[in-house]
Amino acid sequence: MSSSSAAPRRGEKTETAAAKPPMRDALVAAAFQLFLERGYEQTTVDDIVALAGVGRRSFFRYFPSKEDVVFPDHERCLADVTEFLAAGDDADDPVLRVCEAVRLVLRMYTENPTFSVQRYRLTKKVPGLRAYELSVVWRYERAFAEYLRRRLAGRRDGSLRADVIAAAVAAAHNNALRSWLRSDGKGDVGTEMDHALGYVQSAFGPSPAPTDPGRSDDSEDVVVLVSRRGAPLWRVVQEIEATLGRDPEQG
Repeated sequence: MSSSSAAPRRGEKTETAAAKPPMRDALVAAAFQLFLERGYEQTTVDDIVALAGVGRRSFFRYFPSKEDVVFPDHERCLADVTEFLAAGDDADDPVLRVCEAVRLVLRMYTENPTFSVQRYRLTKKVPGLRAYELSVVWRYERAFAEYLRRRLAGRRDGSLRADVIAAAVAAAHNNALRSWLRSDGKGDVGTEMDHALGYVQSAFGPSPAPTDPGRSDDSEDVVVLVSRRGAPLWRVVQEIEATLGRDPEQG
């Protein structure tokens, strides 16, 4: 018997098994190979499992549908984001905390630029995948909003503010990410993300202090001035400045 047909030694078998990718990764690799060769719509789950060398049960153990194999890491990333937000404390600025959380999503994409770019190109071509991607984005946005509602509870327009900030963070992230994906994963996406999230932080952070129950919800003082009819404008201005405690001579 030739050496090529002999049974591998124990060490060799272990090394080969270790080099073999996990079943989940093998399914993702097989799926994308077929998507690129045949097209997404033309590829079936049976095709994927045949190429990966596993059964249908193995596929559905990891992925509920064919769409899910296109976005294999979002469940883990969403769990990481939720855990990160929950680990914060009341000393954290909530807007900054959400901006830091969304960077975990960016890191998921940048860990494998080739795969991320391939998925971006595929998603652009398949309407069903675009709709699925929107549902994924909405889940992140909902996680941001739920955290912000807890942190902004009791503040003026707290729920509204939470929803608007969550949507703004998601939009800023998507703007920077898609710009990077359109460039085939080249360029400094971290700098682009800093720039995009800077808009959010400048518009919404730091968060306002809780409303004092003992005073009006309005954040500005209201000054009522009674002046003699026919008084010259300069006199009215002078009286307003005096009421506000400003020195008219200092402007």
